[in-house]
Parts: sequence; C-alpha cells; structure tokens
Amino acid sequence: MRLILLGPPGCGKGTQAKLLSQRKHLEHIGTGDILREAIRQHTAAGRRAKPYVDGGKLVPDDLVNDVIAERFNRDDRPERFVMDGYPRTLAQAAAFDQVLRQQFLDPTAVILLQVDDEEIIDRVSERWSCPKSGCKATYHTVSNPPKVSGICDYCGTKLVQRADDNPQTVRARLIVYHSNTEALVGHYRAQGLLHEVRGSGPIEEIYANIIKVLNCQAGPTC
Repeated sequence: MRLILLGPPGCGKGTQAKLLSQRKHLEHIGTGDILREAIRQHTAAGRRAKPYVDGGKLVPDDLVNDVIAERFNRDDRPERFVMDGYPRTLAQAAAFDQVLRQQFLDPTAVILLQVDDEEIIDRVSERWSCPKSGCKATYHTVSNPPKVSGICDYCGTKLVQRADDNPQTVRARLIVYHSNTEALVGHYRAQGLLHEVRGSGPIEEIYANIIKVLNCQAGPTC
C-alpha cells in the first residue's frame, strides 16, 4: 500500500498518517522529518537544505523534490508508505510521479481530508504537538487532550505550540493552501487516485472512513 494524504494545515493528516503507519505497517514519510534526516546524514540535498531549516525558512520546491528523490533512490527505499505533507503543489506532484515511476512504485490512493476553514482555525489555535523526532503526536485541548496536561502520551516529551498557530496566520496559510490544492486535486483526480474523506469528527471515525475508502477501491463491494 502506497498512500498520499492531502488536506489543509491542521486537518489531522499527521494523526491519520501515524495510525495508518502503525496499523498497516507503512513507513510514515513527513517532509519535515525527511529533511532533518537528510541533514543528519549529511547527504548532498541535506547540506543544501540545512541553511533553510536552521533559519526557519521555507525550503524551495526543487530542493524538497531532491530530498524526496534522494530518499527513494536509496537501496532501502520504502516499498510501502504514507506521505504526510508532500506533495503540496502541482510541481511537487509531477516530480514525485517521476520518482515513483522510476522505482516502479505505483500509488495506491490519494486521500483528501476535507475540513471547513473555520474549523481549521479553531483546531489550530488549540493545537499542541510533540517536538520529538519520530513521534510528532498532535493534540487538541478540547477534542483530543493528552492524558497529562502538557505531556505527550507516547514519549513523555513536553508539548509545544507553534508560534504561528494564531487565527490571522492560519487564514493566510489557508489562502495559500487553497491556491495550491486546486491544481493538485485535479492532477490526482485525472489519474483516478483521488478519494475525499470528511476530516471532521472523532479520530477513529475518520480513520475508519479512510479504511472504508481503501477497501472499496480494492474490491467491487462497498
């Protein structure tokens, strides 16, 4: 199984990707994690990405594409994976298509998590996350609080809130998201890969709906 998760910032992609990774034995590939891994391993693309990551700057599309390609061209490339946060643009999708074709890895499905903008703004303003690499668990103070306030359930790390998780910044990010996603959705819909799943409601319910979509794709009965 090879999946790509799309959706606005704060829609729950990371949470669902983690569940899919754990339960379906997929490698969870997040853009941030793969950039940091490339930097730790001092790869060619990692060395180029380091100044951007260290400076908190947006890494250019072509460089992100190179980091992803570098990962998939390794001998230990993932055969089963869930992509979280990549691709974000049509240019990235085209580059990723080429990488997957070269490795004979056809995507199974692209899942678009649909959440209204106002709900996203509410979610993100109450969102906390685990900063530990390899965990990255996310929480919401109302709908999905940690068992111990301020502490990650999984690894015990102190939770943090992003400095740009405020309504004004989130609205600006959503404008960029919608601008990029229209072409991206059309790209995957034309390939017959796109499936839309409502991203509101309990986490387990959303997960169950994703699995239902995947099961329907695999067989004639739904």
